Amino acid sequence: MMQGVKVPNVTFKTRVRDESVEGPNPFRWQNMTSDDYFKGKRVILFSLPGAFTPTCSTYQLPGYEKAAAEFAGLGVDEIYCMSVNDSFVMNKWAESQDLENVKVIADGSGEFTRKIGMLVKKDNLGFGYRSWRYAAIVNDGVIEAWFEEPGREDNHLEDPYGESSPETVMAYLKEAVQVA
Repeated sequence: MMQGVKVPNVTFKTRVRDESVEGPNPFRWQNMTSDDYFKGKRVILFSLPGAFTPTCSTYQLPGYEKAAAEFAGLGVDEIYCMSVNDSFVMNKWAESQDLENVKVIADGSGEFTRKIGMLVKKDNLGFGYRSWRYAAIVNDGVIEAWFEEPGREDNHLEDPYGESSPETVMAYLKEAVQVA
């Protein structure tokens, strides 16, 4: 359904480490665009309801982190984890998960998530607007493959997980290699 669609053009507000900044918080603001993340690369993008949440922290993010070398062997240049959280939260979550391979993208205002059609209300959990769980393979800014959890709706009572898992994306990539 989303294959062949160009990802939204968005500017993300990020915090990056900068040793020239003195004091206990050596970070500065840096704008990053969709092109910075997706242009000229084949990447996996997966998005989830929130940093530090159970399924995201226990299964999805660690699964992609552990499979990074295998994904690279199948032609993936980068793996990005996006959430409708601010850059401070996403950076602390990445630090707490000891990430070395997966890079986080903070979609703080939900602009990318809204433009790609995946912004849902999670008021039933006190979250406000968040991303529905999905994954995509994005090739030079265009969606090559799309993996969306079933039942997308506002205030969903469950948090389905399976379609956007690293195992599902890996199976797709292995199949694509066999077909080619």
